[in-house]
Amino acid sequence: MSENTVAKTEETTRSEAALLPPADVIEDDEGITLYADLPGVPKDKLNLHVEADTLSIEGEVALDLPEGMESSHAEVGLPRYRRVFTLSRELDAGKVSAEFSQGVLKLRIPKAEHAQPRRIEVQVG
Repeated sequence: MSENTVAKTEETTRSEAALLPPADVIEDDEGITLYADLPGVPKDKLNLHVEADTLSIEGEVALDLPEGMESSHAEVGLPRYRRVFTLSRELDAGKVSAEFSQGVLKLRIPKAEHAQPRRIEVQVG
């Protein structure tokens, strides 16, 4: 393996490293609501993707410093967030809705019709 290959591999690994955004998942009879904290991510740098039973959340941090200033200390060393969730087959991934406000992503994923509770009417005969 050449030195260039090693450098590219290390660079790729570093660029793919990401912060894991904290998330809360709340379930009710109709589905789940997922809240993920993504501070510093503008809406145009947020990417949501559903494929089969996998939900991916990615966002690039865009913290602009005033002109002429530079950071002397940074608590967050990685410029992006990434989190992947495996969705239950009970959820209808085709009906995901999303809202993003003040760095908090809110996703609503309803349960599929076959997984929702339903009342069965009893016939008298």
